Amino acid sequence: MLLKGWPETAIILVLMMTLGGCEREARQLRLDPPIDAALNDVAVMPNAIGGAPPDVYGALARTYEQNAYNLAQGKRLWSWFGCKACHGDGLGGAGPSLIDGWWQYGPDAVSIFVSIRDGRPRGMPAFSEKLTTEQIWQLTGYVQVLGSYLASAAAPGRDDAPQTRPAENRAPASILFDQDPIR
Repeated sequence: MLLKGWPETAIILVLMMTLGGCEREARQLRLDPPIDAALNDVAVMPNAIGGAPPDVYGALARTYEQNAYNLAQGKRLWSWFGCKACHGDGLGGAGPSLIDGWWQYGPDAVSIFVSIRDGRPRGMPAFSEKLTTEQIWQLTGYVQVLGSYLASAAAPGRDDAPQTRPAENRAPASILFDQDPIR
């Protein structure tokens, strides 16, 4: 026979193991000032297209493209600063499309970061005075997943607006191009 109290003990043990196995995504709501300053030190190519991210960016393990919280913050900033007005929810408009796979200044994180921070000729304003360095990286991560060719496990939360494009983690740009063209 079972020992007295065994079912309750087993239930408690199973609950403790289940709850102990749950781990939330790590969030740091505010960067340390030295890290924040170091994130601004990107090595940009002379033509201001491409370059190398700061050393601390590698230590953060690409957290801005692969962290749901940072993507959600980037999506919030996208909405707050009216990016949709020019870029048409990623589909283009007065500004270029961000989901078609053709990026004038390149799809890498450094190019996007520099475009947001410093602006670009013919319309892209500089946001270095309006956003912190971390916010620019969060927006960079969100813009990068808008035009991504590969699906991601991380995605920002959905909003209640009608959806005009696939979800950010569904690699919308990949459906627009034949990945294996016949030569």
